[in-house]
Amino acid sequence: MSTVPKFVIGNWKMQARHEHGLQLARDIAHAMRDTPPPSHLHTIICPPFTQLDGVHQALREVCLPHEQLAMGAQDCYPASSGPFTGDISAPMIRDLGARYVILGHSERRQNHGETDAIIRQKVKAATAAGITPIVCIGEHLAERNEGRAASVLSTQIEGSLTRGFRGILAYEPVWAIGSGITPSQEELQRKLQLIRALLPMRLMTDDIRVPVLYGGSVTSVQAPSIMSIEAVDGVLVGSASLEAQSFLDIIGAAAEATAPQPSP
Repeated sequence: MSTVPKFVIGNWKMQARHEHGLQLARDIAHAMRDTPPPSHLHTIICPPFTQLDGVHQALREVCLPHEQLAMGAQDCYPASSGPFTGDISAPMIRDLGARYVILGHSERRQNHGETDAIIRQKVKAATAAGITPIVCIGEHLAERNEGRAASVLSTQIEGSLTRGFRGILAYEPVWAIGSGITPSQEELQRKLQLIRALLPMRLMTDDIRVPVLYGGSVTSVQAPSIMSIEAVDGVLVGSASLEAQSFLDIIGAAAEATAPQPSP
């Protein structure tokens, strides 16, 4: 029976004010306590910085093991401390209970000018602080239409990941984020197989198993077909993670689609 872990990660982005965030975390945690997903499925919620402490306390109240439901942050600064007004370091988010951190999301790359080199420094900082990095990569629509997706993904993997990378990779085609459009199963399978072929060259080993997730307008309706793709190790969910029932439906779909099958 398969024991490869799968992931459902909720990225709240700059949404959900304080009380909404606390209630959302409680609703998800209570539902998962009452109906636990299988042990191979790991759920992570990533609130804004201002809600990390409150959400962490809300999750502790329900007393779920962190392997079942954990908290992550949405970014961190490469330095551990210093005169960097407005920035948050990896040790700081670790102090607040974050076990994961999203890095290199296309919105950070576009809106904040983050380069692959900057993202790689953040990966190093997160790893040093004992936090698992969730690194996002993905091509723009023009790059896809011009047949350059493979070279873009190769460049991002080479530039954003460290040689000893032990984290999670999320493939988020920029043209799919927030658009309601998802790649076909055939296209997604090809892209994920390409990513898996590129990873050993960057990591310099075949022994490290890096989970590869899909993100980009993931909904509860689409989750079953996405999770049924053999190369998918989970989903990174945006707006659908801001409503407890829709997020729980995605968790349920992931659990059903990836349930270990007994040998005949």
